[in-house]
Formats: sequence, structure tokens, C-alpha cells
Amino acid sequence: MSVIDPTSPAHRPDTLRAGGAAMPVWLARIDGRWLVAAVLLILYPLVATPFFIFQIGAYALLLGTLGLSLMVLAGYGGMVSLAQMTIAGVAGYALSILGTNASGVMGFGWPWWLSVPAAILIAATASALIGMLAVRTAGIYMIMITLAVATAFFYFVRQNYGIFNGFNGFHGVLPPKVLGVDWRSPVPFYYLSLALAVLFFAATTYAARSTFGLTLQAVRDNPRRMQALGYHVAAHRVFAFFLAGLIAGTTGVMLTWFNAQISPGTVGVNAAIDVLVVAVVGGIRRPIGPFLGAILFVLLENFATDLVGSDRFNTLIGLVFLVIVFVSPDGIVGIGERIATKTRQTALWTPGRGASAKNK
Repeated sequence: MSVIDPTSPAHRPDTLRAGGAAMPVWLARIDGRWLVAAVLLILYPLVATPFFIFQIGAYALLLGTLGLSLMVLAGYGGMVSLAQMTIAGVAGYALSILGTNASGVMGFGWPWWLSVPAAILIAATASALIGMLAVRTAGIYMIMITLAVATAFFYFVRQNYGIFNGFNGFHGVLPPKVLGVDWRSPVPFYYLSLALAVLFFAATTYAARSTFGLTLQAVRDNPRRMQALGYHVAAHRVFAFFLAGLIAGTTGVMLTWFNAQISPGTVGVNAAIDVLVVAVVGGIRRPIGPFLGAILFVLLENFATDLVGSDRFNTLIGLVFLVIVFVSPDGIVGIGERIATKTRQTALWTPGRGASAKNK
């Protein structure tokens, strides 16, 4: 008599039954809320104006993706970096120098399919080098080191006219027209931003459950124990910086195309802190957090100036930041989890169920 182990991969069913119909296992594992969100994001350009598609939707997706790179370091690795906008700026400057620009400075004229991956790889390498400087410290010391790198890069590109065109930077850096599509038009650019955001979100979620992701989280929780077990703590942290650099570098290319330019103002200290605000306000422990924070930040950035004026915009952002952190240290994601928990508890302890349980 043969014995079949149902848990064996060889005999694991590749379909599940749901409502009498079979569906693939990978599809059954997807949370229904993500499918609803995906449908809404895909249909968003059909009901929104070009301003909301480009300035709100696409920019929020890009800013959320950049915040996701910080979430990878801080949420999974316990490493708060203020250099993520610097990494994005490295990619933007590399793209402008290797590709084409309208500033009349540098611009090697490489085709996009060569200049884009080269710019992303240069940014990821720069991120790994920053990681090599920062990973042997922790807490406030790592924040100060990455802030120093961001400040130094800002002054370096602003004062260097021979390579980076100084204060003016590079303008006229546009995405290519591939397959006859103008990829800077609102709708194509939005879908391109959405595709990259979904790609990196899924990759981050998958990586968090991989061997490397679990090891990185263990290093975050107890680095000494992991080192005693034989793991190379510094190497894991530097590789996390490299992966976060891939995300930030890709976002840097997109942000350069979004603005059609790159200048020292893009990589300033204020911009670096904005990324931290986006990630913390949304929730730095979940991949969805930076995207929620980015939506709130972009809406405030575009509409709060009409209410409080441009001079008080940063004050309003700071107040919102303080209120959300005071109410929920885990940001908007933490508020949502509290509401969901409260709703479940209310459903379990309805008067009828309580009386019924008491009679028993």
C-alpha cells in the first residue's frame, strides 16, 4: 500500500476550491483588499483630470516608492537613513550626464536603454558605499552620518559647475518615446509609475519573507546574537542598503523625468527630511505605509497652500506629523489597525452574543 503525504510538494494541489470553482493557489492567497485597491488604481485615470493624474497620482506613487526604500532599511533593518533622496539624486544626475539634456553641459548621449540601468546601478552602488560608512553605527549616529552625506552631496553638486552645472543643474531631461508613446503624458506616466510601485511593493513583501529578509529582521532585533551565530551582520546591512538603493535609484530616474530636470534643490536637506516624514506618517513598519503617507503629503502640498499660504505650509505639515505620531506611533497604518481591531472586538461582543454566553 502506498502512502501519500499530502504536505509533500510533489503532491501539493496547485488549485483550491472556492465557491465550487477551482482557482490557482497563488490567486487564492491574494487578499481581496489588494485586488480592490488594484482595480481602483487602474481605473483612476478614467475619472480624474490630467492634473490629478500627473501631479497627484503619479507624484504620490513616486514619493511612496522612495519612502518604500527607507521602509526597507528602517522597518526591516532598523536603520534610519536620511540619504534616500541623495541616492535618487545620484540616479538623476547620472541619467542627465550619461544621457541627454538641454543645458548644454555634459550629456554623453547614451540611449535610454543603456543610460537608465547605468544610472540605477550607480545609485545602488552609492547606496552600498553609504551603507558601508553607516552600518557600524546605530540610532542617532547613523542618522547623523546619512544627514552629513546628504548635506555634503547637496553642496558638492551646487558648487561644481564643470560636471553638475552648479546651481542650475540639468533641465530638459525627458523620458524617451517608446512604441510611439509619449511617456511623460499624464496617463502613460501614471501607469508607468503605478507599474514600478506595484513591482517594488511586491518585491519588498516577498523579500521580507525570504531567508535574507528574515535574517535582516533578526539582525535588527538582536545583532549580537546573530553575530554569535555566525552571521555577517555588516554584510547583511550593506546588502540591504544596496537593495534600497535600487528602489531609490529607479525612483530618482522617474522623478527626474517627472520634473524634466535635476538641480541641487531636488537633493537638499528639506527634501531628504520630507522622505522621512512621508514614511513615518504613513507607517514605517509596513510596505503600504509610505504610500499612504505620500498621498497625505502630496494632497497637503498641493492644497494646503490655498488655506494657510505657502509660508505656513511647512508648519501645517509639522503639525499633522506631530498629531499623527502622537495618536499612533505606527502612523496611518497603526490607526487603521486599531480601527480594525476595535471593529472585530465589537463584532465578537455584541449584546446578543454576550447574553447567550452568560445563559450558557
